[in-house]
Amino acid sequence: MEWLVGLVVEASGGSSVLAAFYSSLVAALLTSVGALLIAFVKKPRDMESSSVILDVGMGFSSGVMVVASFTSLLLPAIEVGGVYRALLGFISGALAVYGLNRVIPHEHFIKGYEGPGWGLRKLRSAWLVALAILIHNLPEGLSIGASTVYDVREGVIMGVAIGLQDLPEGLAVSLPVAIASGSKMLGFLVGVVSGLSEVVTAVLASILGASSAYLLPYILGFGAGAMMYVVSHEALPESHRTGHEGKATLGFFLGFLVMIYLDTTLAS
Repeated sequence: MEWLVGLVVEASGGSSVLAAFYSSLVAALLTSVGALLIAFVKKPRDMESSSVILDVGMGFSSGVMVVASFTSLLLPAIEVGGVYRALLGFISGALAVYGLNRVIPHEHFIKGYEGPGWGLRKLRSAWLVALAILIHNLPEGLSIGASTVYDVREGVIMGVAIGLQDLPEGLAVSLPVAIASGSKMLGFLVGVVSGLSEVVTAVLASILGASSAYLLPYILGFGAGAMMYVVSHEALPESHRTGHEGKATLGFFLGFLVMIYLDTTLAS
């Protein structure tokens, strides 16, 4: 993994914005790999095995995001801006995702529809699922960008970790779209777009963070709060709704350990 850190540092030429772009591109590519798994889902009856993969994946994602929120975002925010600014950013991030969930129509794989009533009438559920994943990807991209401004190495670690947990999310986007539309190619393309959304928010966050040192702790805290809200309100509850709680919990601990390993071995 060290070679990837060195490659991003060298390619970015000292630019935190370019480093954020390359780090988030790693996550986007791994999301696309996850979306490509749709090619191996032959029929809708394969949904049961896909459900297990998604539950384990969401548990894994939760473990990664819990560690990343604290070690790569909240603690650095406190270090550079003090506890009050960090916590204000943290609360703002959680409230922002809460607001998005309320105003943007979307549908979860198990929980079902969430958002304003008009969305339920006008949008097909497959696209609502895709919108749900898109909402989750925005704070992930923001977190990559903010952590990269704080330290390029931290940004690369975040990009790799987010990318690993995006593998099942890529399938989670592509699968319902492919089933509803009858086109695996369309499902794959929607999964790719969901990953690219992280690149956009990563670059925007890095531009904001690099433009003002005063904003950086707020952005870092914001990313931490947004990710923790997603874990608590969405990822963990969704992973425990289909009878695969044990496997999902195993996924959580695996993700937790992987992020701890990446953070301690690559950050030095």
